[in-house]
Amino acid sequence: MSEVALLSYGAGNVASVQFALERLGATVRLTADPAEIAESERLILPGVGQAAWAMARLQELGIVAALRDFPRPLLGVCLGQQLLFEASEEGGGTPMLGLIPGQVRRLRPGPGRTVPHMGWSRLQIVRDDPLLEGLGEESWAYFVHSFVCPDGPATLARADYGDPVPAVVRRANRWGCQFHPERSSGTGARILRNFLELPA
Repeated sequence: MSEVALLSYGAGNVASVQFALERLGATVRLTADPAEIAESERLILPGVGQAAWAMARLQELGIVAALRDFPRPLLGVCLGQQLLFEASEEGGGTPMLGLIPGQVRRLRPGPGRTVPHMGWSRLQIVRDDPLLEGLGEESWAYFVHSFVCPDGPATLARADYGDPVPAVVRRANRWGCQFHPERSSGTGARILRNFLELPA
């Protein structure tokens, strides 16, 4: 199984992602070093919390350029997916990594649905992709989020929460999962396994 670098920058859920990867047989290297990031076979950008804080932390550690230039498979998880986009309206407007076009906005749920979107939602796959191999119409994932990415050409799978929620996105070698694969049972394990098997 593959080696994977897991970005450790203080933005939560690192340990649970690490354990999920190790259960799949991966060799996990925790890092916040730009040189190590650049040399990695594949990279996971986790995150829980506020986009502005996360971007400030990435800048403080001097790893923004390493993330933007990373040429092999990169997976953003939860807040990590949002950071792949150009900006977030959180905090009045936060510039982000700019790897996928569009602005992250506050979630506007349907009637009877609260913010944050917290719990299990079914995935609707809209485009085939190696990251989604083996998933079907009854694939469910666990979400916790108050902001939502734009639904556009990058969307591979959606969840329904009043408005469409882009649950999985991709542009070139950058993928994102809005949900927590490490907490999403068989669906999440399959996605992580697929990521580990992507050609580096």
